[in-house]
Amino acid sequence: MNKKITAALIALTLLIPTTANAALKNQTVDVPTLAILDTALDTSLPIFKDKIAYEVCILEWNTCPNGQTFMEGPGSSSLKPEMYSKSGFDHGTQMASVAVATNPNMKIVFVRVIGQNINGDRQITSESTVSNALEWVLNNKDKFNIQAISMSLGHHELSLYNDYCPITPKTKSLVQSLAAANLPAFFAAGNNRDYTRIDWPSCIKESIAIGAATKNGIELYSNGDNALLDFYANGAMKVTLPGGSTKNGSGTSISTQVAASQWIAIKQAKPTLGLTEIYSLISNTATPVKGKANVGKLINLKGVIGG
Repeated sequence: MNKKITAALIALTLLIPTTANAALKNQTVDVPTLAILDTALDTSLPIFKDKIAYEVCILEWNTCPNGQTFMEGPGSSSLKPEMYSKSGFDHGTQMASVAVATNPNMKIVFVRVIGQNINGDRQITSESTVSNALEWVLNNKDKFNIQAISMSLGHHELSLYNDYCPITPKTKSLVQSLAAANLPAFFAAGNNRDYTRIDWPSCIKESIAIGAATKNGIELYSNGDNALLDFYANGAMKVTLPGGSTKNGSGTSISTQVAASQWIAIKQAKPTLGLTEIYSLISNTATPVKGKANVGKLINLKGVIGG
């Protein structure tokens, strides 16, 4: 096996509870929720007031706030204020801000999947963490009324022989199981200006791979694969940082959150439709877009739900 794959996809076993604990018993969420898998979340920001349905921490290191590899409940996704600015850990807050701005009529289940050591450095995250996080979502989808999953994280250098999409059967199986339960998994295509390959896990066929584009065309930075990339969405908007400041952001990370949030808006407008029907509706109403070497479909929310 390729050394990069060995390093990045080392299989580590996590003991993740799959049944409701006492705190979750009988808990339900009426408002549709988006499960966001990312770095960390500053839940103290006013924009997230009444928007956080639940928090979870799933890592391969004993660096969840409780000093273990798994934690759920308030504070599970948080860091000390001074630690958000280190090694890109402000990314999760940015992504959650995009989601609530795109669809203010939903809530968020935030799943932290990136560990941070005492110096603020990122800890290795393998396929095991991703699959365990997806499994948690699958087991808790009804409890929290989860309607979609988004992960704006990925890896672009996991090539194996002639197949650039790594063989990760557990993650693929979980994405398939989620899709069978009408729960789509949205993954970012990546920002490497690679017009023939998209990131893992967006390259998993059963996932919904998202690139960045406007009605004027595909963004130059957006990775592309005409066979595997499903849709494009807006990849440029203002994001909120931990502490409350804002900045202009761009990338397929943003477009993935936009697409997943729009999906839930469609589900809210057309609650009787299943995954296949919503996918077809988006595809049939999308705006055709072109890039330097790719073509694709830009999600047209108004075309789907009117207005």
